[in-house]
Amino acid sequence: MNGPFHTAERLRRNGVMGINQRNGDYTLIYNSRARYPLVDDKILTKELAARAGVAVPELYGVVEIQREVRHLPQLLERHRDFVVKPARGSQGDGIIVVTWHSRALYRVADGSTLDEEELCFHVSNVLSGIYSLGGQIDKALIEYRVNFDPVFEAITYRGVPDVRIIVLLGVPVMAMVRLPTRLSGGKANLHQGAIGTGVDMATGKTLNAVWRSAVVTEHPDTGNPVAGIQIPKWDTLLDMAARSYELTGLGYQGIDIVLDRDKGPLILELNARPGLAIQIANQAGLRTRLEAVTRHRAELTTVADRVAFAKRRFAATGGGE
Repeated sequence: MNGPFHTAERLRRNGVMGINQRNGDYTLIYNSRARYPLVDDKILTKELAARAGVAVPELYGVVEIQREVRHLPQLLERHRDFVVKPARGSQGDGIIVVTWHSRALYRVADGSTLDEEELCFHVSNVLSGIYSLGGQIDKALIEYRVNFDPVFEAITYRGVPDVRIIVLLGVPVMAMVRLPTRLSGGKANLHQGAIGTGVDMATGKTLNAVWRSAVVTEHPDTGNPVAGIQIPKWDTLLDMAARSYELTGLGYQGIDIVLDRDKGPLILELNARPGLAIQIANQAGLRTRLEAVTRHRAELTTVADRVAFAKRRFAATGGGE
């Protein structure tokens, strides 16, 4: 038997989860709506992390209202490089990574340049809410630009890679490294054309990757193989992911971590509705792993318990049962 029904049944047997199931069985059950602002607003996320002693990229400043845009050049002149991002943005929209600037000229990660007027206009658009969730009036963050760990240099195009980890009830269940490409404009965002490599939860080594819904073994721009790269400080990343449960109170979430060559792992952001392409990158279904967590949740009382469970049960060679 072939056709859509056959495909859907095969995916179900393999534990692959769709958006409706993610929403109905996990985000609606484990995520209180009252806690969404903690992750939807990047300013609140930073404040929350700072109070908990969790490392995040340094915040240089915030532009909150239109009349403050005129003072943007004065704020930026103190920083050779920086990132501009919407406080309530999603899917990487509205983010500008400036790698260098001189007077009124700013060089962006994708190789293009902006003048002072263009950058101020972009920040005005951020404030108007065109990049925010639901089109709400927004704020613009100016923050430290991460200098990524050279371990990913051979499989990255210009921008900064990050590690996305899905967490249920404090247990890291699946991870991928998001690698910028020319298509993504140097941004580590799958919706904009980045690739996502699966990760062996036991070892922190990369697997094959997904790029535009297709499984690939090489980076499309560098031509280098993406599998077999050891993520530095993997146990630290798993510990940060496990602690994100207490940090936000959200039972089901995604945590994005960057590896800075000088500052080490930094939490970039948290997400109450993480996407599902991570399953393609890992060639494994999320549902199977999530069900394993819920079956054993009573035993997983400490961060160490939860990390050990993830490494033992969700290794690349295991089935998560």
